[in-house]
Amino acid sequence: MRHLGSFLLRLLGGLATALLISAPGRAEDGYQLWLRYAALPQAEATALSRQAGRVLLPPKAGAMAQAAADELERGIAGLSGRKPVRGSTWQGPAVVLALPGQWSALQLLDADLKALREGGYVLRTMTAGGQRVTVIGAASERGLLYGSFAWLRALQTGADVARLDQRAEPKFVWRMLNHWDNLDRTVERGYAGQSIWNWWELPDMRSTRYRDYARANASLGINGVVLNNVNSKPEVLASDWLPKVAAIAEELRPYGQKVFLSVRFSSPKELGGLPNSDPANPAVRAWWQAKVDEVYRLIPDFGGFLVKANSEGQPGPHDYGRTHAEGAAPMADALRPHGGLLVWRAFVYSEADATDRAKQAYQQFVPWDGQFASNVVVQVKNGAIDFQPREPFHPMFGAMPKTQLGMEFQITKEYLGFATHLAYLGPMYEEVLRADTHQPGGNGPATVARILDGSFYGDGRVTMMAGVANVGSERNWSGSHFDQANWYVFGRMAWDPELKSDAIAREWVQQTFSVPQPARESIVQMMQGSREAVVNYMTPLGLHHLMATSHHYGPGLWVSELARPEWNPVYYHRADKSGIGFDRSARGSQAVSQYAPAVAARWGQPATTEPELLLWFHHLPWDYKLPSGQALWPGLIAHYDLGVQQVAAMRARWAQLQGVIDPERFADVAARLKAQERDAQWWRDASIAYFQSVNGLPLPAGVKPPALKLEDYKAHKLHYAP
Repeated sequence: MRHLGSFLLRLLGGLATALLISAPGRAEDGYQLWLRYAALPQAEATALSRQAGRVLLPPKAGAMAQAAADELERGIAGLSGRKPVRGSTWQGPAVVLALPGQWSALQLLDADLKALREGGYVLRTMTAGGQRVTVIGAASERGLLYGSFAWLRALQTGADVARLDQRAEPKFVWRMLNHWDNLDRTVERGYAGQSIWNWWELPDMRSTRYRDYARANASLGINGVVLNNVNSKPEVLASDWLPKVAAIAEELRPYGQKVFLSVRFSSPKELGGLPNSDPANPAVRAWWQAKVDEVYRLIPDFGGFLVKANSEGQPGPHDYGRTHAEGAAPMADALRPHGGLLVWRAFVYSEADATDRAKQAYQQFVPWDGQFASNVVVQVKNGAIDFQPREPFHPMFGAMPKTQLGMEFQITKEYLGFATHLAYLGPMYEEVLRADTHQPGGNGPATVARILDGSFYGDGRVTMMAGVANVGSERNWSGSHFDQANWYVFGRMAWDPELKSDAIAREWVQQTFSVPQPARESIVQMMQGSREAVVNYMTPLGLHHLMATSHHYGPGLWVSELARPEWNPVYYHRADKSGIGFDRSARGSQAVSQYAPAVAARWGQPATTEPELLLWFHHLPWDYKLPSGQALWPGLIAHYDLGVQQVAAMRARWAQLQGVIDPERFADVAARLKAQERDAQWWRDASIAYFQSVNGLPLPAGVKPPALKLEDYKAHKLHYAP
């Protein structure tokens, strides 16, 4: 426990210096996200206005280049206090948007620009044509757009822009947000108000939020947006609904984003009136082709479809005795001539399958490796259960070398306290992406990131990272100000999965809060430890899926009466008099065998399994000796106590920033941290009370007993939880 306890010392370490920082000038509501462009200090602002007094566009600039110039004007004006002049004449210091062959003074750059991957850019300060200029160069207008945002980010985060020389390319072809928004504007697992898509008013009335949302996505390099819930309704493909989709596509297009739709597998029957939706039925294939052609007539750059099939009651190919690969074929074939992508989700499990839920996706997909069409990406959640506070990486990563796999992360925090609890997800994303799968047969290390971005295989496959969005109609977009950081870190890691979560946190803080460096570091420290705090007070030592029924807020460890066994928390923790944990070793469900041999060997034995995953893979006696030297029962309690202490330390750290953070955002975060500390104590007490009722063991000396009896925690109901 020594390394866990040291976190508290680091967390509290910067409080005194934070007190020395002067207060900001005004309150803010969070609407501007990380695109605030707050004024630079006077000397830097003056230098910027001289260096960037003009923004030069390439000849015949299209919509994305114009959007890039718009953003440069907005950013330079905010940072320097002076709006630059937009033009196309080469004179004086300027920021030059450069495409190959379009500026004679920049011919030496042409080879570099042509070599860039789609969306890549070069940022360079140089002398050209006798002038000192800042060049934002790319092979396409999309790269100019991303490069413009990157240059503005560099201005705000301390880069020496006078000596700038950067080259960046996206590692993934598709960087995508999945909205779980319903057509009535409710949002499944949405904690930030209604859907931003006001379908009732579309296509005629269009909120200004659509363009602001697109700007935020473009600043991160996000290029695909799935507009609606994976639990789709067939009406989204109705002929009178598609003009609404086309209107959103028009709003997002100048910022480089293609729209996708989640579609229902049974649409040919439910919407088209066919007798069935069997993928082997020629009439079904013809229906999909006609519908896809209709979509592309309205939206020529339509991205494609996302499908959830044979999961949680959704229809799918198994209804007709077909495989997932066979089920995907009609839609993939219809999309292919248009350049469309089919994203097929691997989140599948069935109440009719008595095997370990963690094994079921692997069993349903891996045997069909190589059978999916070339324009299909199989979208796999980061872990085999369901967006838990901590899961081992999904065993499918690396197990399907002939199939294009994409990552599905959750940005909205369904199992991590919604928008109430502060949990920065960067460390979790980083933990998964850097995990070594030990799969054989590729180039270099077989990390999850390298398998997903294609570098492990080196075969030019279509690559994708998707995140379930946390965007809503709330003024601050995400419900909590700190939940904006999860949108931000997802986008940055989708651009480059090798980026570090702490560096991304610093970028976000520097652009989001106008505070000096000591306060920024204090906030970063709080963010970096926040997810581990949630793990400690909710699901320590590899426990998982212990949340209350349906809404997943608060503890429900005792729930056992639900119809489907894998919906009950008791299915996962399996606590009894003898011990606790889910045995997935060779002695249990054998789920560990789905991993590569080196990983299976490590996780197959308790002694070589990391403590963080111990109870995920093993059912162990309460007196099992942990690496810390403690027995399992007191060690489990110590984690619960540490989680509560970590939240208290976060709350104390934030309190020290009063007068430093603008009052509106300070008060909102302070209120949420207060609620989080209350909830952490609730989780701790209810969990200890329940497990003690099962094992009958006394509390270790000095441990504070739960405040209430177990019956009181069981009786506690949350009405109308989001």
